Amino acid sequence: MKKTLYLKFVLAYFIFGVFGFIIVTTFVPSMTREHLIREKAESLYYEATLIGNTYASGLYTNETSLETVKTQLDSLAVYLNSVIRIINPSGRLVLDTNTPIDVENVVVIENFDPTITSGSYYTIGDFFGSFNTDVLTVLAPITSNYMVKGYVAIHCDMQDIEESCNSLLNISYITLVILFLLSLIILIFFTEIVYIPLRKITHATEQYAAGNMHYEFQVDSEDEIGYLAACLNYMASEIARSEDDQKKFVANVSHDFRSPLTSIRGYLEAMKDGTISPDMYDKYLTIVLNETERLTKLTNSLLTLNNLNTKGMLLDRTDFDINQVIRSTAASFEGTCRRKNIAIEMVLTGDIMYVNADMGKIQQVLYNLLDNAIKFSHQNSIIKIETAEKKNKLFVSVKDTGIGIPKEDLKLIWDRFYKSDLSRGKDKKGTGLGLSIVKEIINAHGEHINVISTPGEGSEFIFSLPNSSKNDEED
Repeated sequence: MKKTLYLKFVLAYFIFGVFGFIIVTTFVPSMTREHLIREKAESLYYEATLIGNTYASGLYTNETSLETVKTQLDSLAVYLNSVIRIINPSGRLVLDTNTPIDVENVVVIENFDPTITSGSYYTIGDFFGSFNTDVLTVLAPITSNYMVKGYVAIHCDMQDIEESCNSLLNISYITLVILFLLSLIILIFFTEIVYIPLRKITHATEQYAAGNMHYEFQVDSEDEIGYLAACLNYMASEIARSEDDQKKFVANVSHDFRSPLTSIRGYLEAMKDGTISPDMYDKYLTIVLNETERLTKLTNSLLTLNNLNTKGMLLDRTDFDINQVIRSTAASFEGTCRRKNIAIEMVLTGDIMYVNADMGKIQQVLYNLLDNAIKFSHQNSIIKIETAEKKNKLFVSVKDTGIGIPKEDLKLIWDRFYKSDLSRGKDKKGTGLGLSIVKEIINAHGEHINVISTPGEGSEFIFSLPNSSKNDEED
């Protein structure tokens, strides 16, 4: 397409020009000539018929003299730029506007045949040898008492018709040249508007096919080609971002796996070569077990994300009491809260509040949000869980008074493995996948989750769930 498409259009342009020239030079001249001849013949035949019914008929009925008719026909011949004759059926020339009247010398047209125009009202030729060049001749009968007394013949030089034909053909040729130039302008516009942008798009697709997803190009157009270029640019940027995310993902997974594995290997080697004395085994085995627990948690989180991202993921939606799920999830953190002296305050809408969702996955959302809230809260602080009902939706809020999230990190906290600088020191055992899992679960339900945070003051996560029709039944 890179080379042949444009050549096809150029070839089509020249084929159009060649065929246009052939048609104009082959068919138009003959058609124009035939049209002019017919038009001239019709006009002359009308005049000949008029003469035959007026001037010429009066001549044969002795109502007018030959000189008078000659004078009138001479003027008409000049006007028609033709030769007018009156001929007897025998071929004797009675009157000729080209010659003066001479009754003494009789001129006879040899082999005169009035049927020469049979099937038509005109003929082309030298008219029985009476002209040196071809003339267009029309014959109209002169009748009196239902008898043909003679004929009116009007002769027009074909040279005059040929000149008129050539003038019209010149107009046709000029029109053809103008059309050819206009089509050239169309070809130029096609080159600028279609071909060059298409070539840019083709080159871009070659770059993308070669793996260069960061290649950028620009097509300044607001039509479909411009839209195609914009879509292609966007697609490439999304693929490039996806590739970057994938590389980052692999790097993060490798780092998060390598760190605990390095620790486990280091402690085990130290125990094996005697660097760590047997009386210290319990301490370091506990550390090894904690590292393996960290690996297990990371692996489970990755599997969870993989399942959540599977296309067509099915949710086990049921109607359940969200208040009960909140209470049971909060109860599971009792030991952790006691160690940090953290209180969980619950402000729930009603004693029972039904929602329609996947209970197991919503319980995981609450667990991850509470786990983060406790992890980043200070000693002797309060975590507040609150629900509010608005327009057939239940909004669940988990709010802490911990370290908060910097403004520049708010859009990044949902990315896998992301940890803000403020959290790195406090979250040594975290995988950076908790909020990614939360986001995927809420999105799978067709709902939304938002975060409001101020560094040093705490964070609040709010997500929505659809109300259940059971609430109406309870009422």
